Amino acid sequence: MGTVYRARDSRLRRDLAIKVLHHSIQEQPTRLQRFQEEARAAGSLTHPNILAVYDVGMDGDTPYIAMELVDGVSLRQLLDGTALSAARLLEIAIQIADGLAAAHHASLVHRDLKPANVMVTRDGRVKLVDFGLVKAPAHADDGNRTLTAPHAVIGTASYMSPEQARGSTVDFRSDIFSFGTILLEMITGRAPFERATAIETLTAILHEPPQLPPLSERMPLALNWIVQRCLAKDPAER
Repeated sequence: MGTVYRARDSRLRRDLAIKVLHHSIQEQPTRLQRFQEEARAAGSLTHPNILAVYDVGMDGDTPYIAMELVDGVSLRQLLDGTALSAARLLEIAIQIADGLAAAHHASLVHRDLKPANVMVTRDGRVKLVDFGLVKAPAHADDGNRTLTAPHAVIGTASYMSPEQARGSTVDFRSDIFSFGTILLEMITGRAPFERATAIETLTAILHEPPQLPPLSERMPLALNWIVQRCLAKDPAER
């Protein structure tokens, strides 16, 4: 819903990123509210594995968020259809889990966790980005934090949880399922439920078991168990 620019803070003399809402949707109240929600959600979190938000405001009629500039690439670019080494995937997976745990501790559900929203810096630091579909706690004090219509299907099909695919209410366990899909993709080099069409992908998420590689030095029993637990269809089993 926005365009991100590299910018320079002349007062603090540092590079940063500025996200600006697309002009075509600035006049849509729901989209604007979601953009502001992203800023509030990400800005409330302080964690080394979550992108830092410095400022949110308006420049004339244009809303923006000033954020930490990540010197690196997305996990999507790192994968590029290939599996990661065992050491690299564990290093990245642990940091994703740490960032998610911090968000969940703050009662925030990402709802669009995918390789494109995981940045990896040149020195190996993982940053979770793009909280634009975040679900804030129902008890939030502004009384207007539910931005998605009931039964709406939102997110990225290949990384949705079964409850997202159904348009059901989601909680932190939905992010755990998405994390499991990313973890398995890092192991095998492909998204486990991705099919030719979005409908086929959602059907696979709802009804098909993930195809796990055989146990090996690369896929030890403990990691196999973690992936299976993350990808349980029933949230209560994750």
